[in-house]
Amino acid sequence: MHVEQVDFVSVPTRDRARAIAWYRNVLELPVSAQGQAEVEAPGLTLCFWAPEEQGEKFVPNENGIAFRVADVEAAVEEARAAGSEVIGIEDTGVCRMGFVKDPDGNVIILHRRYAPRA
Repeated sequence: MHVEQVDFVSVPTRDRARAIAWYRNVLELPVSAQGQAEVEAPGLTLCFWAPEEQGEKFVPNENGIAFRVADVEAAVEEARAAGSEVIGIEDTGVCRMGFVKDPDGNVIILHRRYAPRA
């Protein structure tokens, strides 16, 4: 098998309209031309899935989706100003990561690598 690329990532939500508004307004991701329940990040589509509509239990993604940003601190502050829950900022020695939550509690990582891996 040869995987060509990642096409989409499913993001659990309890309210698609609220989720799309947050990703559009806070992360400035455009709504997808392909579907009303999707937004586009460079090279990746986020598809919002409401598991409870299919009788499944809702569980937020606590592992996180990482988005590269120019300035982690500024991006975290923008998310905070928009009312997002901020978990914190970490420096790993090769990158800075800011952790915030979307309205459904899914973890979003605002990330910037500044050094090669050792």
